[in-house]
Amino acid sequence: MAEPPLSPQSPGPALPLRARLSFACGHFLNDACSALWFTYLLPFLHAVLGYGHAAAGGLLLAGQAADGFCTPLLGFEADRAHGCGRCGRRKGWHLAGTTCVLVSFPFVFSPCLACRDSTPQWAAFIYYLPFIIIFQFGWAATQVSHLALIPELVSSDHGKVELTAFRYAFTVMANITVYGLTWLLLNFQTDQPDRMEHLGPQDIPVFRNLALIVVGLGAVFSLIFHLGTKEKPYPPGVLPEPEESTPLLQKEPPGSPRPLLLWKDWLLEPSFYQVAVLYMATRLIVNLSQTYIAMYLTNSLLLSKKYIATIPLVMYVSGFLSSFLMKPVNKWIGRNLTYFVGILVVLAFASWVALARPVGDEIYGLAVLLGAGSATILVTSLSMTADLIGTNTHSSAFVYGAMSFTDKMANGLAVMVIQNLHPCPTELCCPACVGFYRWVMVLVTGGIAVAAVTTLCSIMVWPIRIRCRAVSLQGLRSARTPESGTGSTEGESHSSTVN
Repeated sequence: MAEPPLSPQSPGPALPLRARLSFACGHFLNDACSALWFTYLLPFLHAVLGYGHAAAGGLLLAGQAADGFCTPLLGFEADRAHGCGRCGRRKGWHLAGTTCVLVSFPFVFSPCLACRDSTPQWAAFIYYLPFIIIFQFGWAATQVSHLALIPELVSSDHGKVELTAFRYAFTVMANITVYGLTWLLLNFQTDQPDRMEHLGPQDIPVFRNLALIVVGLGAVFSLIFHLGTKEKPYPPGVLPEPEESTPLLQKEPPGSPRPLLLWKDWLLEPSFYQVAVLYMATRLIVNLSQTYIAMYLTNSLLLSKKYIATIPLVMYVSGFLSSFLMKPVNKWIGRNLTYFVGILVVLAFASWVALARPVGDEIYGLAVLLGAGSATILVTSLSMTADLIGTNTHSSAFVYGAMSFTDKMANGLAVMVIQNLHPCPTELCCPACVGFYRWVMVLVTGGIAVAAVTTLCSIMVWPIRIRCRAVSLQGLRSARTPESGTGSTEGESHSSTVN
């Protein structure tokens, strides 16, 4: 069958299915470890190992801070790299990050090897800290390099969207795998008569085996990625050779200068702070609810430990299914109202938790509400960030890096504050923590949702637009001759508002 003629928007042949699948395998390990980290780290440290609230919160904060600092720095260094051996610059960093994750993550979900019953908790904190930092460094290196591979493997917009869709499909597979394995391991254990229905030291083998299985599966998927993904290695100092369809000269005439937004220019944009606060609030709702849902189920609702696998699974599946509605709903009512609908669903969850105690199958209804609402606001906030960047892709790394840094630091600090407010003086849960985790779930969803609505209202009043650029273009237009004034139309279009 003859190949169709190549268009300017599609300068190269499409990747074969095998190459697309092998590329998507490259982030399976990261996604699986992320699900395990956010959902089960605190229950493992609290209920299984019996560590104190401040120590557990400090370890999670250290991990989030390491991730926040490593992500922008690794993005900068990965762009400067020239590859290593047969690996290109992206796959080289991906291999280094994968290695760090493989050698460090199993130790995070295993008991301290050198600790005894009399070992102080600060010593255990020092033991876990380097493993967590190495894991977060490797996680950031893998994520940055894998995302950066997309524009290097394909040139067309359709190809980039397709690779992103394949990547998201494997994200879904990784999360379902983690929660499904957790359910199997917990059910297999609770079938034994000497096992209790609630988390405790007897569950150490469950989490250790879960981490080892996740790392083993991730290693297989990473091997498939490196064997099946071909990256063009660029020697030091040599740029990629232009292809036949690559334009030799820019079509923009020299008489119409186009202002570029540098990182310091973004700091003068009010919309930058509007979107940053909205994205941070969204990530707080999503990540904190995922972090504390297991504690709420076991300590407030007093459910058996098998629910810490089934409820997150229902949340994730409902969020995945609701994501299919995002595109038509966005076209119908716009981004702002779509985000508002998602916030209403989250507020419905918070109201249900605050006013009633769910029993029986009602807990699955709560999971559906939280999963669908979280997915809606997360997808919409990411779209708003893309709208903010617009055509300023040359500085998009700074925007995404700033958003990621504030998101991770805010999550880590919020967990630390919640842990220090815990009412129980000992590591074990006392009767006061029954209501504590209930109101934590209410505040991290409903309370932060109110702040998100306030930010959304400011965006409705002052829509997302690049204001400083519009001012600079107006000055350029007034300084140019009438013959060169035709180039200002393009620049003015970049400050259009977003619904």
